[in-house]
Order: sequence, then structure tokens, then C-alpha cells
Amino acid sequence: MTKLFNNKYRIPSARLQHWNYANEGMYFITICTKNRKNYFGEIVSAETRCLASLQPTEIGQIAHSEWYKTIELRPDSNLELGEFVVMPNHIHGIIIIGKNE
Repeated sequence: MTKLFNNKYRIPSARLQHWNYANEGMYFITICTKNRKNYFGEIVSAETRCLASLQPTEIGQIAHSEWYKTIELRPDSNLELGEFVVMPNHIHGIIIIGKNE
């Protein structure tokens, strides 16, 4: 039976039921925009190369710079930042939580 949340169908959580996500570890984070709208930018291809890149919007530039403020905003949390990428409608990042009291 599919569970409802706010009267909408949804998939079960991918989170581990008995894991405390405040524990130290490496966490892969994905944050999506509402309705998957391309608020962060558009993918553009280079004419001379087989590469594509994000042409960020102002919101995309803000998302990028705010990721790097995470440690500054949480100085007592023993955090490290891994790789991070802004996509047109979502962001991916790795955050490392070290041992805390």
C-alpha cells in the first residue's frame, strides 16, 4: 500500500530508519528546486568542444557561494566540505561531519 503525505502519493524515505544523521560520517546531499524548475541556470554546450556547462542564474551563483559558507556559519560542528555541483534544478554535495560532543 502506498503511503500518503499531505494527501499525495510518495515513495518511502531512502533514509536509514535507525541511523542518527548527526553522527560523524560522509553524507551525499541532493537538494531539488520546487517543481524541478531550472532556477539555478541552464546547460549550454560549447561549439568547439564536446563539453557542456552550467550557465548559472543569479540564484545559481548564490547557491554556489552559500555552499562554501556552510563551515563559516557552523564553526562548532566540525564540518568539512567535499565535492559540490550546481545543476539547473538541483544541487549535489558531499559534507563530512566529524566527531562532535
